[in-house]
Amino acid sequence: MKTSPTRTGPIGTGPIRTFTRLTFANRASAVYLALVGGAMAVATLEPLFTTSPDASLIWVWPALFTFPAFGFVAWLGEAGWGGDAPTWFFVGDIVLSALVQSLALGAVWQGLRGRRRGRLTTAS
Repeated sequence: MKTSPTRTGPIGTGPIRTFTRLTFANRASAVYLALVGGAMAVATLEPLFTTSPDASLIWVWPALFTFPAFGFVAWLGEAGWGGDAPTWFFVGDIVLSALVQSLALGAVWQGLRGRRRGRLTTAS
């Protein structure tokens, strides 16, 4: 009969849960990801409703919203494909950059708020 290993810490404090919480489950990261997701949705739908030859320039906005990380990952793609990176890499670059920056934003948010939850005591 196999026994389950004992837990040494509180339930739900593993590194994957912390990563997920910092990336998605705080207000700052959620607002940022909604902004980037909205910009990507508009950039995807805009060419369907316009006949302008400059319709693809709308993709500048999602790239700008993810700029610091986007620049580094785009540089790696340019080095790998020699200036001819495929479209899927460009979109994946925006998504990866948004997730990295959301993680950083969540870490800053947690650092600014402090870890005061759960430390309240009752007055006697």
